[in-house]
Amino acid sequence: MNEQDLRRLIADVKDGAISRRAFIKRMAAVGLAAPIAGQLLAWNDVAWADATLKYKPTKAGGGGPLKILLWQAPTLLNPHFASGTKDQIASRIFFEPLAGWDKDGNLTPALAAEVPTKANGGLSADGTTVTWKLKQGVKWHDGKPFTADDVVFTWEYAADPATAAYTTGSYTGIKVEKVDDHTVKVIFPQPQPFWADPFVGTVGQILPKHHFGEYKGAKSREAPANLKPVGTGPYKYVDFKPGDILIGERFADYHVKNQPHFDTIEVKGGGDAVSAARAVLQTGEFDYAWNLQVEDEILKRMEAGGRGKVSAVPSGDIEFIILNTTDPWTEVDGERSSVKTKHPTLTDPKVREAINLLIDRDSVQKFIYGRGGVATASFVNEPAQFKSKKLKYEFNIDKANKILDEAGYKKGADGIREKDGKKLKYVFQTSINAPRQKTQAIIKQACQRAGIDLELKSVTASVFFSSDVANPDTYTKLYVDMEMYTTTQPQPDPERFLNQLVSWEIASKENKWLGRNVSRYSDPAADEAYKAAQKELDPVKRAELLIKVNEIFCEAHVLLPLLSRNRIAAAANTIMHDHSGWDVDTWNVASWYRNT
Repeated sequence: MNEQDLRRLIADVKDGAISRRAFIKRMAAVGLAAPIAGQLLAWNDVAWADATLKYKPTKAGGGGPLKILLWQAPTLLNPHFASGTKDQIASRIFFEPLAGWDKDGNLTPALAAEVPTKANGGLSADGTTVTWKLKQGVKWHDGKPFTADDVVFTWEYAADPATAAYTTGSYTGIKVEKVDDHTVKVIFPQPQPFWADPFVGTVGQILPKHHFGEYKGAKSREAPANLKPVGTGPYKYVDFKPGDILIGERFADYHVKNQPHFDTIEVKGGGDAVSAARAVLQTGEFDYAWNLQVEDEILKRMEAGGRGKVSAVPSGDIEFIILNTTDPWTEVDGERSSVKTKHPTLTDPKVREAINLLIDRDSVQKFIYGRGGVATASFVNEPAQFKSKKLKYEFNIDKANKILDEAGYKKGADGIREKDGKKLKYVFQTSINAPRQKTQAIIKQACQRAGIDLELKSVTASVFFSSDVANPDTYTKLYVDMEMYTTTQPQPDPERFLNQLVSWEIASKENKWLGRNVSRYSDPAADEAYKAAQKELDPVKRAELLIKVNEIFCEAHVLLPLLSRNRIAAAANTIMHDHSGWDVDTWNVASWYRNT
């Protein structure tokens, strides 16, 4: 589709000749995903749609308890320290952004009075400023008013390097000005093609200045509100036992009329994905269970019981493996896997290429994940126009053996290859979860046939995804040779998602291992392409630049994508919930209700 045809279609939507839904379907047919189609319409002054759950209760409260099961238990409640999705989900119950993402990738106001557009004066014509009008009459849980000062403070807090916030990448390099008590202006250093990042979605949750003001910077970890939140969300904090249970109660002064429906909310942690699915689909002990990384055949059998249903929504999430090119066994200046070191064998691109050939992605998809994922060689898969068409995967043990032979790695008496006294022997870690352990076993078996020995390590999920900087077994520490997990794409645009591939985001002791580049690998060409994409307004050229960043890491075989993940959850038949693949599961928990 050329530019002239596209502009004609947009004009037809504005004139009412075709519906918004019809336009999005036409775009999907040519590979343009719904979220980006929606942004095209918004840029051309066609209002955002609303695909959120239609709320039916006529009064707030009266719904009794809402019981949510997160088998990876939350450990903290500050969204700007939440490197694990479980902590982001828990934080979102109490804190809110200016806007969130619905299931179709549409922006939905939360603390904002409206979504900025060119028509309402929110978006500047040159793409360098965004003006947010804030909702009036919003209160924090302690009764204090929410104002523009809180938004400006959140920017200052997250952008301060000494705070070491997980979200710092969204706030560094911009300026935020208070226009009046209920208006803020975000100023970008250059035209910003994807402006809906700061203060939006997972990374955008606003903190109260009067609770965190004394704890910005070096004292950030000392704030009592890190564990006892005071937010604007639908539920107020009651109790929290990290790694176990979180309890909230309905906030009577919540700023949305007749919401929330439930009187209390309980988030229980622990167990595993299978027991979580069973607790909703079979026993009915819980109303909702998140992230059901369970073999699809098991889920289908559980659904047959009739108590609940599985929800599967597309997302940009990816299950993948990192090969560590730094040395996890040598400590330098108080940290292992330091960028000052090199891995004895995984710095060899031929070894990494061979390992990539030893992953049977098709079998992992077919026999383990089913509805839960699609085999892929690309780190970015959604929206479709950002997925590389160049990257392909192959499972070929013979080819892997040939590559290692030619690279000079010979099999010893124990069957393990080595070169210059360095064996191809690695520790391969992931979280404790049946599909992941089965995937590990499949890869280990293939590696054995190529003379590579894998020691499999499984870490309790609540530990592996913990934001605890003192814990040596978190995925961000990468104190092993290789590891596997899912990283979430928090928006229907991969720019922020891909900042985990740039040099300035490398996880280290200095940033308390909250830098998003867990691999520690960097390439000047990837940095350059990423920076160019940040200021490229032409959507086609920008997509090409972001695809290049993706391809550099995948072709270097530092990141080994396995599956493009769908987000799988389970809900009781009576629970009406708003499941989005572009935001955390609790993004719109205020609108959930029980349909009896």
